[in-house]
Amino acid sequence: MDLLALKRELDGMKIEDNEKIVQQKSRDFYWYSPVLKRQLDHVTGDLIVSPKSEAEVIRVLAACHRLGIPVTPRGTGTGNYGQAMPLSGGVVLSLAEMNEIKAISPGRVVTGPGAILADIDRATRAHSSQELRIHPSTYNTASIGGFIAGGSGGVGSINFGGLRDFGNVLRLRVVTMEARPKVLELTGEDLHKVTHAYGTNGIITEVEMPLTAAYDWVDVIVGFDTFMGAARYGNALACQDGLLTKLITPIAAPVPQLYFKRHSKFFAEGQSIVAVMVAPHALDAFLAFTRREGGAVAFNAATASDDDRKGLPPAYELAWNHTTLRALRVDPSITYLQSLYPFPNHLALVEKMDGMFPGEVFSHLEFVRFDGNITCFGLNLVRFTTEERLDEIVRLFEENGCPIFNPHRYTLEEGGMKQTDDIQLAFKREADPQGLLNPGKMIAWENPDYDYRSGKTFLFKGLQKAS
Repeated sequence: MDLLALKRELDGMKIEDNEKIVQQKSRDFYWYSPVLKRQLDHVTGDLIVSPKSEAEVIRVLAACHRLGIPVTPRGTGTGNYGQAMPLSGGVVLSLAEMNEIKAISPGRVVTGPGAILADIDRATRAHSSQELRIHPSTYNTASIGGFIAGGSGGVGSINFGGLRDFGNVLRLRVVTMEARPKVLELTGEDLHKVTHAYGTNGIITEVEMPLTAAYDWVDVIVGFDTFMGAARYGNALACQDGLLTKLITPIAAPVPQLYFKRHSKFFAEGQSIVAVMVAPHALDAFLAFTRREGGAVAFNAATASDDDRKGLPPAYELAWNHTTLRALRVDPSITYLQSLYPFPNHLALVEKMDGMFPGEVFSHLEFVRFDGNITCFGLNLVRFTTEERLDEIVRLFEENGCPIFNPHRYTLEEGGMKQTDDIQLAFKREADPQGLLNPGKMIAWENPDYDYRSGKTFLFKGLQKAS
């Protein structure tokens, strides 16, 4: 790998080769998984290159193509599947400085890939009382390009579904990795080529996203004596079309009491909770509905005292994968699994799986709109013992009809698809003919004969070189 030649070719650009900084910027939240921590702990790039414009991205990709140097794109590194880990070393392409918010109009915003989600919302709220439809729990630190390339849904998915649903991304500008990189404008079906593709088949240089009306969302936490009481309430609330919510998150005891340290004083012992974000104009009707359904309001930001509100994280930082993060800070043996409970039997499946692993798997649901129906994902906490036991839990979920999007695998396919995405593979052949973009993350490219049913973990050969 001729890094000296690359530095000469990129003279004048921002390049970082300090070993410790390069290692730090080569990491994401892969350590949520004890399996990925073991596999990826030693992984590091060789250089960090931070382009400030699309022209500089083109320059980097052309030079790396000529020299055969791998390129792994990075937003702010908040993903947790190892999406941004450079398995073959080379260049980590940090897009953090391409963070301009370029245009805001009714229903849409245009930004650079490095724009932070919370910054986008601050700008769109100030401009025209609009906000992004969906965001992850890492809202305050995640970049929009990283979210599109590595995320799937989040806060707001109860109304709008996932990122790969039509209309949730409007347009992407993407640069290919060829001798003469092309700049492509993708809309409609073509967006599926690069959404949730980990940057394996093109570098996003501009994003156009839809906006919706912005509200000063009210955080409310509702308590229940049983987890299934919380789950049934969450489902019933999600089906109330007249009540505008942005987050509906049932979490089983003792998770709130053990791990939500700043909120724990509001919870009774043994109480399972539902964290909700509700629009201010819907609050009275929401509280009436909650009384009718037998929920006990444990916390209501609209009526809480200044002292009670002081220092509390927002409700979305108790939800999605922040639940796992809060647990890990207290108990390093905790990890998680992401599952789907398919409609229309989702509550029966939730009940069955909740009872299957007492003291080992703790239920955590996120209600979403999925293919037009209300159902739920699980981001269940797991007390980790061995990799074999973790694989057995995955197998039992799947045998019982609950697909697992496995956060203990770093490839696109093993994370949930369990098959080749032919559209993304075909686009990679066009956009990255040498296979230099984020190598090791797309099994179909590395090993077309891989058997997804084998139950074996795919290990990328570049990992052995990296170690």
